[in-house]
Amino acid sequence: MTGTHGLQRFTTLALVLVVGLPVLMIVLQAIFPELSRGSLARPFSALTEALADPVWLELSGNTLQLGFGVVLASLLLGAPLGVVRGAFRLPAAALWDVLMLVPFLIPPYMAAMAWTLLLQPKGYLEQVAGVNLADLLFSVPGVVLVMTLNVFPVVYFAVSRSIGMMSGRLLDAARTHGASPMHAFLRITLPLTLPALAASLLLVFAMSIEEYGTPAVLAANANFPVLVTGIETRLSEWPVDLPGAAVLSLVLVGLALLAFFGQRRLLRGHDFASLDGKPAPVAQRELGRWRWPVLTWAGVVVTLASIAPLAAMLVTASTRTLSGGLSRQNATFQHFAGLLDGAGEAAEALLLSLGLGLGAAVLAGALGLAVAWCATRPDQRRGAWLDALSLLPNTLPGVVVAVGFILFWNHPWLPVTPYHTVWILLLAYVCLLLPYPVRYAHGALRQVVGSLEAAARVHGASTVRALWHIVLPLVLPALFASMVLVFAVASRELVASLLLAPAGVQTVSVYIWRQFEQGSLGAGMATGVVTIGLTGCLILLAMRGLQRYQRL
Repeated sequence: MTGTHGLQRFTTLALVLVVGLPVLMIVLQAIFPELSRGSLARPFSALTEALADPVWLELSGNTLQLGFGVVLASLLLGAPLGVVRGAFRLPAAALWDVLMLVPFLIPPYMAAMAWTLLLQPKGYLEQVAGVNLADLLFSVPGVVLVMTLNVFPVVYFAVSRSIGMMSGRLLDAARTHGASPMHAFLRITLPLTLPALAASLLLVFAMSIEEYGTPAVLAANANFPVLVTGIETRLSEWPVDLPGAAVLSLVLVGLALLAFFGQRRLLRGHDFASLDGKPAPVAQRELGRWRWPVLTWAGVVVTLASIAPLAAMLVTASTRTLSGGLSRQNATFQHFAGLLDGAGEAAEALLLSLGLGLGAAVLAGALGLAVAWCATRPDQRRGAWLDALSLLPNTLPGVVVAVGFILFWNHPWLPVTPYHTVWILLLAYVCLLLPYPVRYAHGALRQVVGSLEAAARVHGASTVRALWHIVLPLVLPALFASMVLVFAVASRELVASLLLAPAGVQTVSVYIWRQFEQGSLGAGMATGVVTIGLTGCLILLAMRGLQRYQRL
């Protein structure tokens, strides 16, 4: 038990340092409005002033409407595709996975801008087809649709990987005893997939209510303010209202926690686990007569989620000026050729982002597995609170998390601090993206019966050894999928990078953002296209490595 308690204490300490203390600073800032000046005067005055303003009710209602809309749309879009990917033999399956990852590789502000360039009046669609869809794009359904196309892969990968790690022996036994495919799905596949599906939908809700890029670009034109845009306004407009932003952040946290505890209550008593050890691979069935309808539907989804925004980005990167339109005379490759010109800032920024993304994936994956393991142990009374604490970063905008890091790690009394170094970026990425591996690992661990680990402990294995040789191989597909998402998102994170990057250091997203600020839209889009292509290739290689491992 010493090893178990030691791992639990270490996990708790790491979670408190990475998540708890920065979030605590935000809470203290909301309670003590003069905290940033070193004073505890006028406690709770900011809470009273902010909540007396009825605008917070409008912001909260719009945020809930947006969150539930994206959850429903992601369920309808991602779950069926995930079932097809996990249970059926899909041609070029690895390629489909990479295409489904592309929305995560595209920064949300770039995706929203790409859709604007595509669908706005005199945009690319109108230049080609003579119509524009500006009325749809700049509306509440348009915001929900664009955001859904960015986040539905969370559900897709959770469902497909959950089915992939399911024991095929159970389905074979059901079919042997006369169960129809639909009956076997409803009685075996769906119950075993439910924890991962619920975890992914909770993550989608948290992502949708904290996302800033899409609402900032699209929702403003639709007169649809949400909490995150309200927070950003209080932080960007003079005078800066840091206490007001902290109060609205707490409201955002409250909404996410209500969803979190609601999910736990719905799943209570509905856990299902496979008892036959390491799962035999599910025998994927042929699509048969559904082959072309399924491929057509998947192609439409991929076109909307990946190809269309990428095409708009590529066209912008390949034109001299936007006003020149789609013409041969306006075409150029100078933006791509200029990527490595000068001091090589673009290449340096790209390498830094890839390194930080890889480091964040490894650290977040290890900490996420440890948190999920502690949360799912029946003898861990603090498991639910550790689980809830790990979800908090995904309920806060990146700008607020960055402020929390500044408030905590910039204190002069700290003997050692990562502030003013690139390590602060790595910690910020781990904090922001920790919910990915926690939720994926949590859903996978609920399918793994605890007697396997207990048997290893009885035969003398330490806690770490049992985790490494028993638990990790069983949950690796789901955990690896979450780490890929962490890498994809971390390598293009913008807001925290802008606030926390040391002087003279810029990630690729910061570089692109500064190109946009300087009016070099083509150069920024060109850098984005190259970044997405390189990141996608690395992810494809990683997935192929995982497939080879699973065949062993």
